[in-house]
Parts: sequence; C-alpha cells; structure tokens
Amino acid sequence: MRVIAGNLGGRPFESPHGHRTHPMSEKVRGAIFGILGDIEGMTVLDIFAGSGALAIEAVSRGAAAALCIEVDKGAETIIQKNVESLNLTDTVTSVRAYYNAWSTRHQAQLFDIVFADPPFDNIPWRDMKFLHRHLKSDGLLVLNWPGRGDWPALDQLDMVQNRNYGDTQLVFYRKIS
Repeated sequence: MRVIAGNLGGRPFESPHGHRTHPMSEKVRGAIFGILGDIEGMTVLDIFAGSGALAIEAVSRGAAAALCIEVDKGAETIIQKNVESLNLTDTVTSVRAYYNAWSTRHQAQLFDIVFADPPFDNIPWRDMKFLHRHLKSDGLLVLNWPGRGDWPALDQLDMVQNRNYGDTQLVFYRKIS
C-alpha cells in the first residue's frame, strides 16, 4: 500500500495480513478525500483502523491530528510500525481497544471527521449506535459499508451522500446540531 497524496504522497506502508481486516483500495481512499476536499487543520478519528491508512492519508493531506482505534493486536502493531516509519509519531496516535469500550471512557473527545471501516464479515452493531458520539457539531462520519444494499440509519446523523465502488459503498453522514 502507499499514501496517495499530500506531503507523504507515494510513500509505502504496510497492511495487516489475514482475514480480519480488508484493506481499502487506493481508488476508494482517493474518492473519500476527493469528496472531503480541504481537511487542513482538522482532527480525525479512524475506528476499525486496520493499517491506519485513512488516518495516515488524512495527516498527509493536512489534518492536524489523527487517532486510530483497532482491536486486533497484529493490525494495531502494523499501525504503530507505519506511524514510526512515516515519522508521524507527533500527529498519529494508535490505541488497541474495542471501539465501544474506548468510546465509553473518552466521551468528551471530539473530532471533525470520523472514519468507520468495520469488518464486513462481522459488523459490530453494538458500536454503530455510538458513531455520532465523537463528532463535533456539524462533523462528518465517513462509513465504508458493504455492497450496494441499504446503509444504516444512525442516531443523531443525517446521510448526506452515498457512492458505490464495486463491492463497497461510501456513506457520508453529518452530525445533527
């Protein structure tokens, strides 16, 4: 894998191996940031982070800080390795935790953008009801969702855009103020 654009554009990084994560294609990552536009100075939360690709791409494109939440030990180790190899230790933090447990302990922590890329084969529905919790007023949630089927209605969030990319879809939600 590689960083698509920004000050780290073209730099390679690792992704976890195995079936527990599904690396997002460059096409889909590029589409996310094309839709988001300028994210200079924003803060990002990347849950179900896998390799940390979304957080890394966000910081490369000007985000001020990113936090990755990943429960899988191997994947979280890869995130830490990527952060170190790309010299992002001042801007990207990684935490090994279940999202709902971390969320309960850090309810006051707010972000401009939340990326959620849950495992398609075992969507953690208990976590879905807390996706709004860490968004600033008018913040955006970007949900990577399987297939072309219905996306979830989420508490305190309005769906503002949906784009299909093969076997995945991107659903953008805005926090209701």
